[in-house]
Amino acid sequence: MKSQSTLEKSIKLTILLIAFIFNTTANAQTNSPKLENSLLWEVSGNELSKPSYLYGTIHMICSGDYFLTDKTKKAFDASNKLVLEINFSDPKEMADAKELTMGKEPLSKKLTEEQFAKLDAILKKTAKVSAKQVDAFTLATVMSLVTMKSYGCTDIKQYEVDFMDMAKKKNIEIGELETVKSQALALENAYTNDEMILMIEKLNPDEIAKAVKAYKEENVMELNTVFADEKCASKKTNSTILEARNANWVKKMPALMKSESVFFAVGSAHLGGELGVINLLRKAGYIVKPVMN
Repeated sequence: MKSQSTLEKSIKLTILLIAFIFNTTANAQTNSPKLENSLLWEVSGNELSKPSYLYGTIHMICSGDYFLTDKTKKAFDASNKLVLEINFSDPKEMADAKELTMGKEPLSKKLTEEQFAKLDAILKKTAKVSAKQVDAFTLATVMSLVTMKSYGCTDIKQYEVDFMDMAKKKNIEIGELETVKSQALALENAYTNDEMILMIEKLNPDEIAKAVKAYKEENVMELNTVFADEKCASKKTNSTILEARNANWVKKMPALMKSESVFFAVGSAHLGGELGVINLLRKAGYIVKPVMN
């Protein structure tokens, strides 16, 4: 079984990580207007006094693949506030995240015998653990364990953590677009147990490598298709994971950036698509353009 330190690290990553994996799957099912290759986008117009910035993150990456461009550092330095999907600098949010990794009932009771047996076989093959060893956790937590294994490294980096550190050093406020509880509820309502088990089975080093490659190339369009699988994403999934949350964020963003420059950092899978944050902001009257250098 994994060491306690590795397990604890995985628990802390769970909500961020599964959001990236699941959001990418949901995004792949929507129409995707052509977008330039850039993770950083400037938001202006619509009577904004200063431009704000939208940056697409990948919630987990090996340190050897991690990068932060000069254009991103410059945009961050020009901003007066950092806004993330979830503000994990808030102790309450961290406490809620840890609590939500534990299942309301053991997986052996939540799943059918067939589902539990399938999960057990997947875990033994991919993560070298049995389903009994993770029985107390949610399927989302199990997803994070398998994904960490698929990365093939132990030196994991998180953009959100680095941005929070940068904000603290700069002494600027950190805000959020939603809470960990609302995000967890969305994930819970979006997928059936069979769909989640299929997602866990689908994860492998090759799929992770595709996502990382697309991310390093700042290829927002490609990130929309890496995990595409019609068996894993239904209309309900799209509505719950993608459409509703993106729409809620775009409703909150105008007030946040009305009088100050804000650096928004969200999962890169949220950027593209007809109902992605970029297109929704444009529909709301903002000028959203890629920052290329």
